[in-house]
Amino acid sequence: MKTILYKIEDSDDDNHAVELASELLKAGDVVAIPTETVYGLAADGLNEKACEKIFRVKGRPSDNPIILHISTLDQLDELVLEVNERAKKLIDKFWPGPLTIIFNKSDIVPDIVTAKGTTVAIRMPSNVIARRVIEKTGRPLAAPSANLSGLPSPTNAEDVLKDFDGKIPFIIDGGECIIGIESTVIDVTKEIPIILRPGLFTLEEIKKVLPETQIDSGVLTDKEAVKSPGQKYKHYAPEADLFVYTGNVENRIEEINKLVAKKTKNGKKVAVLCFRENLDKIKGAFSVLDLGSIEDPLEMAKLIFKRLRDCDDLGVDEILCEGVEEQGLGIALMNRLRKASGGKVKNRRPDRKSVV
Repeated sequence: MKTILYKIEDSDDDNHAVELASELLKAGDVVAIPTETVYGLAADGLNEKACEKIFRVKGRPSDNPIILHISTLDQLDELVLEVNERAKKLIDKFWPGPLTIIFNKSDIVPDIVTAKGTTVAIRMPSNVIARRVIEKTGRPLAAPSANLSGLPSPTNAEDVLKDFDGKIPFIIDGGECIIGIESTVIDVTKEIPIILRPGLFTLEEIKKVLPETQIDSGVLTDKEAVKSPGQKYKHYAPEADLFVYTGNVENRIEEINKLVAKKTKNGKKVAVLCFRENLDKIKGAFSVLDLGSIEDPLEMAKLIFKRLRDCDDLGVDEILCEGVEEQGLGIALMNRLRKASGGKVKNRRPDRKSVV
């Protein structure tokens, strides 16, 4: 199979890519499309065989549910049993955008989408290209991240091509994703709304709309949460071993430098991912990559998956990465790093030993 990478120069004017993608999707094929979060591997969300292709080409476990993407609220009505008041408030505030809402599903949603569960995860992306493809196809699109299962999510079309060249027919290149991490996922099927996966929209922001909202305990640990895509399995992981360091800045930089020296002496190629303010403090690493400013978590969100993939391109053996405090957007960032590292997070405080 030849994979076509089609670069869009103007998302408002280029109809050809949208037309090609929609025709392939109507025929039951899988294509990659940009969204504002990460690139998605899309198929007709109501075509069970098409959705099976997503799982097969990604190597995704069948008990891991996938998100349906819609372009209009009319599509939502046919996919769910009801849109309760909690959901309506979130939709009014956050759609279109990087918020996925979990509803009780209607009978037309295939079991493969929900991992045979009774609920379905749905969002309306704000990316113009994604919405135009959905609209042209006339169907909700199942679209998990366009990466081989377990690898870092792609934020540009070139990384999608690395994973799926020769495996899918078509990739729309819409440029770099503007957010860089996946959507916030919230379950509103019960009286207390629960955030199952953190994203750009934080607990604090959502509580302004639904004050009773809580965050699932599994977000801050490695507990499985099968109702939410991206929670059950190790995700976002580079090929190299990843270790994450939080807490006191001076202490964690000191620890990273000690480990760089030790591992380099033992013949390891070590990359360090650190904030711009600390770049000149790292000594002796094979490569030092910029995570953006320590004052700008949005910049880190946009860069983190790209930097993990950069490390794979460099062929390093180990990655030592600075982390952030788990508050606001930092909860989402540390959730991704905890998953990517398999839980190898060390907290460096000035008055205590490291803990894992």
